[in-house]
Amino acid sequence: MSRAPLPRAEEGDLAWRVARLEAAEAIKALKHRYLRACDAKDPKGFRECFVAAGAVVDYGVLGSFDADGMAAMFEKIALQKVDGKNVILDMHHGTHPDITVHDETHASGRWTLKFRQVNLIENTETVMTGEYDDEYVVEDGRWKISACRFQQYWSITRPVDDTCKIAR
Repeated sequence: MSRAPLPRAEEGDLAWRVARLEAAEAIKALKHRYLRACDAKDPKGFRECFVAAGAVVDYGVLGSFDADGMAAMFEKIALQKVDGKNVILDMHHGTHPDITVHDETHASGRWTLKFRQVNLIENTETVMTGEYDDEYVVEDGRWKISACRFQQYWSITRPVDDTCKIAR
């Protein structure tokens, strides 16, 4: 859905304040689409959350990429299958959004990530948390991620034994 650009207005103007709130909600919906695409193993949906060219994607220990490179890495890791079944099971929860709309086409935001992964190849479960630091721009009338940087705060990886039942 295309959106009209934010009206140019004075900081205290009601139209500008409403437009900022609408932009912040659109950005939250964008980040939720991104997180949902990660869990749904949808590399096309994942890639569509980013600008067409020039995105910065820095996931710390996982590496730094442009959006195409990260989508390829996503496919390599998240879409692994054994006997036709996914073996990397992820759960991403983005919480505590802090969105700042700078102007009609630029915004930034921080999100806390609560992440859980079951790796059926290594028989491990990882629980992790950290912080996303994002930049957003309007491209073709829609908010897109132009930069996404992730800083991990902590993680725990533990074995999953044979008594653990995974239902899929």
